[in-house]
This record gives sequence, C-alpha cells and structure tokens, in this order.
Amino acid sequence: MLELPLLVRDRDVAASNGAIFHRHNPITGEVVTRAAAATLADALSAASAAASAFPDWSQTAPSLRRAKLMKAADLLEDRADAFAAAMAEETGATAAWARFNLELGAATLREAASITTQITGTLIPSDKPGMTAMALRRPVGVVLGIAPWNAPVILGVRAIAMPLACGNTVVLKTSEICPRTHRLIGEVFRDADLGPGVVNIVSNAPADAARVVEALIAHPAVRRVNFTGSTRIGRVIAEVAGRHLKPCLLELGGKAPFVVLDDADLEEAAKAAAFGAFMNQGQICMATERIVVDEAVADAFAEALARRAAPLLAGDPRQGSAALGSIIGPEAVERIDGLIKDAVLKGARILSGGRVRSTLIDATVLDQVTPAMRIYAEESFGPVAAIIRVRGADEAVRVANDTDYGLSSAVFGQDIRRAMDVASRIEAGICHINGPTVHDEAQMPFGGVKASGYGRFGGTAAIAEFTDLRWVTLSSLPGDYPI
Repeated sequence: MLELPLLVRDRDVAASNGAIFHRHNPITGEVVTRAAAATLADALSAASAAASAFPDWSQTAPSLRRAKLMKAADLLEDRADAFAAAMAEETGATAAWARFNLELGAATLREAASITTQITGTLIPSDKPGMTAMALRRPVGVVLGIAPWNAPVILGVRAIAMPLACGNTVVLKTSEICPRTHRLIGEVFRDADLGPGVVNIVSNAPADAARVVEALIAHPAVRRVNFTGSTRIGRVIAEVAGRHLKPCLLELGGKAPFVVLDDADLEEAAKAAAFGAFMNQGQICMATERIVVDEAVADAFAEALARRAAPLLAGDPRQGSAALGSIIGPEAVERIDGLIKDAVLKGARILSGGRVRSTLIDATVLDQVTPAMRIYAEESFGPVAAIIRVRGADEAVRVANDTDYGLSSAVFGQDIRRAMDVASRIEAGICHINGPTVHDEAQMPFGGVKASGYGRFGGTAAIAEFTDLRWVTLSSLPGDYPI
C-alpha cells in the first residue's frame, strides 16, 4: 500500500489539512492506495502554480517542447511494470490492457511531440491597402484535464500531452478510483524536466470531487477544460464551464453499434465483435454494445460469437493470466447483472457467459435483444454483447442510430460500396469498416456526436481545442480615416 501526496510545482505536497482517502482493490476490498485528499485551497494552489509556469513554458521553442515530450514517452515505457501493477491493484485490469495503455500512451506523447512544429497560422487577404492580415494560433493558458479510470494511462496522458505541445500548462485532476496510476503519469512529466508547475497532479476524496472541479474551472487562469467520462458527469462539467465561459472538450459515453450485413465474413466479424465487446471487460467508451445483424446470417454469426466468447473467463489479474479482469466495483456488477436478468426475463437468450462471481463477470452473449429490454438503450459498460436481429441494410442503419450516443461504430460487409453507404448513414464520430469498434491511434481525430460529447482529441485536429486563434494585422501605409 502506497501513500501518495499531491504533485505541485514538481514537489510532493500533503493536503493542507492532512486529509487522505483510500482506494480499495475491486476484487478483494483491501486498501491498495492512500492518497492526499486535496482541499479547495490545494486545488487552487495547483492552478496558480500552472499559471506561474505558463509564461516560460509558452515561450519555449517547439524543438525543446518536442524533446521533453519524447523524453516523457521513453520514461513512460521504462516504467511499464509500475503502471501495470497499479492498474491491476486499483482497477483490476489485465496485463494485456495495461500493456495496450502503455503503448498508446507513449504513442500519444510522441504524436504530441510531432505537433509542436505543426501549430501554424495563415495569411488572409485584406481589402485595406498596405495591410498584411494573419490568423495565428496561440497557447491559451492553463488547461484542466479530468481523466477516468478505465483506460487510465491512455486517457491521463491524452489529457496532458496535446495541451503541453500547444504551449499550455496543465492541472490533471486524477480519478478517485486510480490515484496511484494517474500520479505515476505526473512523475513521468516531472522527471522529463518540463519545469516546476508545468504539470500538476491533484487527487481528491470522492465526496469532494464536485467542489474541487468547480473551483478549478472557476480559477481565472484555467482557460480550457478537457473531460473524459460518463455523459451524466459530462453534462455537469459543461454546465459549470458554460457559467464561467470556459470552452470544454468532452469525450463521454457510448453505445457502439456493430452492423453485420448479409455478405459479411462472419468469422472475421465474430472475432472483431468479441474483441470490441469484451476487451477490458467491456469497460471502454468504444466497446461494442449492440451487434445489429441481418437475420439472413444471424444464426451463424451468433454461433460464431458464442464460440469465441465461451473461453473468455474473468479472474484476478494478479494471480494468473485470465482473459478478463475485474469489473470496477460491486455497484457496477449489480447494474450489469440487472441488465442481463432484465433481458432474459423479457425473452433474450444467453448464448455464453452470464456467470457473476464477486466483481468477476465472464464474457456474455445475449441473443434476441429487443427495444423492450433495458440493455437495448442503456450503456452496460460491461462484458455483454447484445445481438439485435434486423432485416436489410436500411433497418440496420435505423437500429444503429436508435440511441442517444454517437461515439464509435463498425460495419462488416464484403460489398465495400454498400458498407461505405451504411457507414456514411451511421450517426457517430468514428466508424470502422471491417474492423472493431475499439480502435485508437494517437494521430486520429477522436471524439463523438450526440450524447457522446463534442470536440476532438488527437493529431492536428486537437490544435484547435487547445489554442486561441488571433487576428493580427501589420500596416505598412499611412492610415486614411473618416474622422
């Protein structure tokens, strides 16, 4: 068990009132982390530290920012064992999921490093003689990042890397569920020698989260907010940010549809659906939640998916190499189990899985799911794949869009023109043709529509999120004014 202070101005700082909170292992219930529970004054101190560091960091040469971010990527990879242990203990994540987090986290840092020399401006033709008009991208100030527990390294790094590349300083508010994992990210940036106050890490007790977040958003130096998490909390973040006129970038919940057309390669589709539905126990915003299958191939596809799901059993990742790890906590298990039981009560068939042991749930395939069942519309965020049978491509599109969410999606079909047409009609920020709904690359414009949020992380698209566009003019001729 480790006791973790806050990280402010590159220094370890206890909460000003000495308060701590505990994080428990989701499987055993044992205390695995004791973390500083920041007061409002502590949170504001971190924001002030970032504000003090902003003038120097914003003026650093892009090559220096690039070098620092590349060093952070190397340090992240060097500390893979510490991150994997923290994720296993705090969130019940498997080694495979931790490894994927480290790989994509390092790639995100290297992509951000490459962006430092791509923050460009444009010349704009002016009607005024002798005037040169320019649109220039400038860093905004302090960026508040709020990251979740489910992909803690990927999303924690993502909340920091591009803001830094654009010349901003950062306060990361850690998840109460994985404070050690997020604190390790802060240590990576500290040891990459960015400078005191460039990256600050604030942890808080669960009961204090709303007050700490509101205080940080309200701080005058905080100019941007990026949040990844549930749609419910995202709405609150957006409302608070709106009151303070602070732009925010939101990546929220999902109910990703996976469309299987009647000409799909069913074995490939089943393989991709199993990965998308069950990786990290389905606790991924892009997870395959609804498998929309043409009735002409539904029986064969359901059999193929059930066959792939059957060996995907859950276990304690610290005690072996189980395919699935733990659900994040008992409340989540109760909710997921309730969705399964509701579906069965209303006529769905369990083709595989459905077994619940403590916080362990094996990969579960439900067939014959209908709109009358809660799992049709509610985000499960668990290892449950719901098969919905449809007739034809048009009905498949209608069902795929029959959701409040719009993050990721997938379409499987061998007629590429038809698959492209189906993909173009799905309301989602991301669509993969003949690939799983779970896919991410650091250089891609990642984000959703509808209740899945707005704005884009990743690549050059993120430059607009973390810079201000300034109009600057240079006049070379004497002015001629009406008064």
